[in-house]
Amino acid sequence: MQQKLSLKLLPSEAMDESIIKKYIAASSGKKVTAITGFHLLKRSIDARAKTIWVNLTVNAFIDEPFQQRSIQHFNFKDVSRATKKTVIIGAGPAGLFAALQLIEKGIQPIILERGKDVRARRRDLAALNREGIVNTESNYCFGEGGAGTYSDGKLYTRSNKRGDIDQILNLFVHFGAEEKILYEAHPHIGTNKLPHIITAMRQQIMDCGGQFLFEKKVIDLILEKDRIVSVKTADGDTFEADDFILATGHSARDIFELLHLKKILIEAKPFALGVRIEHPQMLINSCQYKSNAKNELLPPASYSLVQQVNGRGVFSFCMCPGGIIAPAATDPGELVVNGWSPSKRNNPFANSGMVVQVELEDAVKAMKKHAMPGAEAFDEKNPFTLMAFQRMVEQQCYNSGGGKFVAPAQRMTDFSNGKASSSLPVCSYQPGLNAVSLKEVLPAFVYQSLAKGFIEFGKKMHGYFTNEAVVVATESRTSSPVRIPRNSDTLTHPQIKNLYPCGEGAGYAGGIVSAAMDGQRVALQVAAVNS
Repeated sequence: MQQKLSLKLLPSEAMDESIIKKYIAASSGKKVTAITGFHLLKRSIDARAKTIWVNLTVNAFIDEPFQQRSIQHFNFKDVSRATKKTVIIGAGPAGLFAALQLIEKGIQPIILERGKDVRARRRDLAALNREGIVNTESNYCFGEGGAGTYSDGKLYTRSNKRGDIDQILNLFVHFGAEEKILYEAHPHIGTNKLPHIITAMRQQIMDCGGQFLFEKKVIDLILEKDRIVSVKTADGDTFEADDFILATGHSARDIFELLHLKKILIEAKPFALGVRIEHPQMLINSCQYKSNAKNELLPPASYSLVQQVNGRGVFSFCMCPGGIIAPAATDPGELVVNGWSPSKRNNPFANSGMVVQVELEDAVKAMKKHAMPGAEAFDEKNPFTLMAFQRMVEQQCYNSGGGKFVAPAQRMTDFSNGKASSSLPVCSYQPGLNAVSLKEVLPAFVYQSLAKGFIEFGKKMHGYFTNEAVVVATESRTSSPVRIPRNSDTLTHPQIKNLYPCGEGAGYAGGIVSAAMDGQRVALQVAAVNS
């Protein structure tokens, strides 16, 4: 028989298959010899008390032959001669998973990606890190795989009502991810491995007869009444299709401007903005595992923190154990930072976004106070108000850093105490840091919320609030500051019957898995309409 069991083991025990079998035998009331094997269904670490436990959920094989874990198989069809075609604008997680779903349904996807393939994209990232040169079409946000390719590969989401999380994870395994992502409580692939997986997805799409085209920036939508008939790219090419999926990500500001120019409805959307903070990884391990000793049996520790400050949410975002901070700007003169980790998470630093919720009225007040040129036009009715606020902060941070994407930074306790940092610790951010009073750089409500939030986080996590940590500005691309509305039933734009906004850029996802699920959901709707 097979039996699902929950086990609680010490880290050393959880690494030993023979010991796990002993626990299974004890829990099931059977002899160890009756346990022929097991599958891990879930693994998590409980470090709340002095003794650290590993919680396992297993499917045990008892008194029957053990069977290897069956990996889900997918029915990818030949769509080279399909009568139905769908243009997908953007090759991030939403666009890629939409394409794969369309292929399963017999519809040919035509992916138009403004950036380059992952291999060519690396050269542009190197120029950004080493020389301070940003390619506006090929960077950490634009290119094959979108921002997800270079955003650590964290696959944890609470959005289980939006789609089938297990199917998304199984697709990643199908294209080369390790099977452990199927049972880890917080699955993670690693930035070093994601490019190979994304490349395998592209190859599958092309092998099935889908089109995957790079350096195809969409600059116009050709409309006839309430439908799109074709799109035009910057190089002059035109692409016709039955339907159009818009999956351009949270940083494609020109797409929002194009939609507005075409009188296609868009809306301002609240988002979060703040900083990225970096600690020595050993310090975070000490905070979380209650020990300064290195423990090879435990992974680099992570954390998740949230605090209400004067009625405003302050929270950690995209925490990267053993990671680095990277420049994620998409335009010259604007400073954006993000974080990622390799699969082993073996870098000496831990970083996390620390952000504050930004509402529409916050942006209006901040831009007027800053005397931003044209601020009077950005009111509560303007769909670009929050995007303009985001851009204003990014430009101010760039100028404070001194150019070439050198980032303004401050030690953590100095930040909260309003004290200038006379020096800065070693940091993973390759373009470099400039010691600046971030109180003079960030909007007042953002600075004040973070300053108090850091102190409160130190009370929750002893040792966290320290001048060994460095605060780097600005983390501003947490999500899109614009929403592209869609009907809840048809998933189409309310004005355009064959336009399907999806993913982070449209305001319907936050992270790789939720974006992938949204792409699948939209593709299924396209297939249903065309069946």
